[in-house]
Amino acid sequence: MKQKKFGVKGPEVSVIGQGTWYIDRGDRKSAVAALCRGIELGMTHVDTAEMYGDAEPVIAEAMAAGKREDLYLVSKVLPSNASRRGTIAACERSLKRLKTDHLDCYLLHWRGSHELEDTVAAFDQLISAGKIRSWGVSNFDTDDLNELLAVAGEGRIACNQVLYHLQERAIEHAVIPWCERHGVAVVAYSPFGHNDFPSPHSREGQVLQAIADARHVTARQIALAFLTRLAAVFAIPKAASAEHAADNAAAGKLTLSASEIEALDKAFPRGPKPRGLPML
Repeated sequence: MKQKKFGVKGPEVSVIGQGTWYIDRGDRKSAVAALCRGIELGMTHVDTAEMYGDAEPVIAEAMAAGKREDLYLVSKVLPSNASRRGTIAACERSLKRLKTDHLDCYLLHWRGSHELEDTVAAFDQLISAGKIRSWGVSNFDTDDLNELLAVAGEGRIACNQVLYHLQERAIEHAVIPWCERHGVAVVAYSPFGHNDFPSPHSREGQVLQAIADARHVTARQIALAFLTRLAAVFAIPKAASAEHAADNAAAGKLTLSASEIEALDKAFPRGPKPRGLPML
């Protein structure tokens, strides 16, 4: 599994990680097995959130076999809880559900009504207390990022987690370049889309499948390799089974050629810059 530096001050983190949105909706035993298999194969970046129902306890079960020290563990605070006091309380609840004493990174899930100064102050307090090691955001467009930068200063924002998949490349216009300039990791959530992964029978899907067939890999592995082709970008696909986790992990070894990237870029054009940041 390839690893890359996670932001300016961050450690080396697996380029392919594990998302956990809706992981609590299916069979719990399979979910735990998928997480464990992913970790064994190097997908040690595990992402969750207080909004994700029982995902945090599922992760805690997966970590029960002594895997915590191997992980880069991330959770998120809901905007409604992101006051200074509320952020600290939310973090404490997540730590309790995860059965751990610290998070490697803690994110504001999306922009809300609470002042960024208060949320950042809470993050700083949590760092001082050893409860988190870094902090970042999710679903922030460049205007939000500029405002946050003015509050926090350079080198403080570890990452921005955003929607990014083959058919939704809006962040390439401004968000990725902004993050690259300021040393902020970009984490792609829902990297296969939301129940709309390209069909191998579609015109663009045929291009994707042809590249996968030539490489003797799966189309999803090619998709992940394309999304993470830039140094700043990581991806956190979800897996419902150990077999699915293994398929995702194999993408962490792939490097696409210039001609493959060009073909995918043509098949899945990024389109015009949108008025707002796409998100789920």
